[in-house]
Amino acid sequence: MTAFAAFANGHSHAFHRALRGRNHHGSTFWGWRDGMYGVAAVLDPDLYHRLARATYAEMALAGIGAVGEFHYLHHAPGGIPYVDRHAMAEAVISAAGEVGLRICLLDTCYLRAGFDGEELADAQRRFTHPDAETWAASVTELAARYEGNPAVVVGTAIHSVRAVEEAALATVAATLPEAPLHVHVSEQPAENAACIAATGRTPVRLLADAGVWTGRTTAVHATHLTPGDIATLGDAGSFTCFCPTTEAELADGIGPSVALREAGARVTLGSDSNTVIDMFAEARGLAMHERLASGLRQGWSADQLWRAATSEGAASLGFGSLGGFELTGSVRTAGASEQLWAATAADVVAPPEIDPGWVRAELTAVIDEIWSRL
Repeated sequence: MTAFAAFANGHSHAFHRALRGRNHHGSTFWGWRDGMYGVAAVLDPDLYHRLARATYAEMALAGIGAVGEFHYLHHAPGGIPYVDRHAMAEAVISAAGEVGLRICLLDTCYLRAGFDGEELADAQRRFTHPDAETWAASVTELAARYEGNPAVVVGTAIHSVRAVEEAALATVAATLPEAPLHVHVSEQPAENAACIAATGRTPVRLLADAGVWTGRTTAVHATHLTPGDIATLGDAGSFTCFCPTTEAELADGIGPSVALREAGARVTLGSDSNTVIDMFAEARGLAMHERLASGLRQGWSADQLWRAATSEGAASLGFGSLGGFELTGSVRTAGASEQLWAATAADVVAPPEIDPGWVRAELTAVIDEIWSRL
């Protein structure tokens, strides 16, 4: 068996794992989001810990060595802080540690429902803080808890330009200035249209004017970009994180991954909604989507895809080397000279400390418990 560098999962929402095979309602992203809000509404720290632990164990079984958890499920129902205001963050951080996964906890600023002052949905109240300064004080406190811990990075995130007003963007960008900073950007055309109507700028341009784009920043999805947006991200040397299985499942669209790479942006990969946890599928999806969009087959080489799925992803999360994994021989990989084009997560040799039977049973039990509460 050959050893391979462990994958870095650059973008995850662990609680979305409860939606796999369950939420097929809504003809668009926005309809799917309503189902996601339902799951968010019923989680508490104990249930979230169980779900995250089993989800991260599934990642470890898939050869993933580190995860970037885009964390915005902060508070109790109604937006009431827990006694430990970091209870939900601690639930996922401890879950990762218990299965041997490094985690970059991307504590996410989320302040409003949208540009037009629409009322927050009930579930969204769990995501929000009164203002950017309150959020900044909170994440600074959390980061201090884990200073010096090599398995935990606490970074920051802007949920989206619709969820954080322009005046607050610079405050978020200035918080933990040496840590990773991630942001959902231009995932949906409606997001772009609303931003342009409200500010006269694309989301990328709005974030650029606030000083968000640097070499430590990751643009997640980056699906619907203008040529100027691509140049802005490339000139900054920012990371971009594509999540092809989720972007296909949610009908987001196909992002300009090759154009971004050629402009100077560093491309990474994530599992996002965890509809699939398979970095081989994400890497091949990136290449295949580019082929569908361009009509050409040579946009991504295997070497480039390996870097996106491993070293570039690790760097975007503030980690160096993540160790490795081995592949078994299977009918899928038989005859293949380049395993990236043939293997799946099922071909990864299970870490000895992870029992696949326990993972299967625990995911079944905890997801059934979540849906019983809906």
